[in-house]
Amino acid sequence: MSFNLTLEHISAILKGNKEVEAWHKAMAKVLPKYKIDTPERIAGFLAQCGHESNNFTVLEENLQYRAETLDKIFPKYFVKAGRKASDYAKQPEKIANIVYGGRMGNNQPGDGYLFRGRGIIQLTGRDNYTNFGKTVNKSAEEVASYVTSKEGAIESACWYWNSRNINKAADASDIVAMTKLINGGTIGLEDRKKHYLHALAVLTGKEVHHAPAAPKAAAPSAAPAASAPASRVLK
Repeated sequence: MSFNLTLEHISAILKGNKEVEAWHKAMAKVLPKYKIDTPERIAGFLAQCGHESNNFTVLEENLQYRAETLDKIFPKYFVKAGRKASDYAKQPEKIANIVYGGRMGNNQPGDGYLFRGRGIIQLTGRDNYTNFGKTVNKSAEEVASYVTSKEGAIESACWYWNSRNINKAADASDIVAMTKLINGGTIGLEDRKKHYLHALAVLTGKEVHHAPAAPKAAAPSAAPAASAPASRVLK
């Protein structure tokens, strides 16, 4: 039986968000479809998405870059390519078409901007829009509109979550694994942990101080004094 995710739960978890009712409606409809239906899975999903979207308030990639930022973040497309960053600064459409054009399946003029990052886990590139669209019976262009809605933003994130089998990491309360599967690294790990523990406490009605730790390996037997030091595995 699926967990009953209530408006009260979401109001407490997304405290301060002014569109809690709309978010709850979308989550209640979409999360069970992707089997994100236990306190641990829901807490993991909300924690990761909450971090990525600034508490479900940012649904589109911010491309308002200054010239110096463009040179620093995208040197391949500006410094190394001989482009003058000041000609593109603060112009999101021009920036997206340069940095995303010709890759991620973006093969048509304007694709870079059309398929810029959108949603709570930002879907980016024609290939990803197309692949997600196949699962919801929509074209890539239709998905570009769908992911601007609450339901579409949630569903695209669920699709990504499902494609990486993150429910498995959530079942183990493995915040590090969830973060790596979402982020590719551990950027923002402490904030993600804070969101996770708070969400889990709200959903279970129990105070949670830390996620269950993975079992530790047995300590190696003491080696004779004359032997070489035993090697260690760092986690």
